[in-house]
Amino acid sequence: MEKTWKPTAAGILCIIAGVLGVIIGIVFAVLGGIGLGFIGMGWLSAIMGGPAIILGIIAIIGGIYALKRKIWGLALAGSICAFFGPWGLLGILAIIFVSLGKGEFE
Repeated sequence: MEKTWKPTAAGILCIIAGVLGVIIGIVFAVLGGIGLGFIGMGWLSAIMGGPAIILGIIAIIGGIYALKRKIWGLALAGSICAFFGPWGLLGILAIIFVSLGKGEFE
């Protein structure tokens, strides 16, 4: 089967959303830890920033696999993780493109 642009676009969108998620997660964790530390609730920053970092990392890994056209399930999981956050439109597009390009994965 010939290669189309769909998995490539999905991979790029996943990586962008993942990087944004990791950056936002780190900002929440650091600034939240500093701000909430003054009132004894610094632990709350890990609850707010941790999931964003984890979802961002999974989105980046899924994006890499989408670019390589390997392990469709992992590319789809990364696309789904890219959906969570204010950049959800990137995730929706990535899910659509990975799904449409399923036949191109090994």
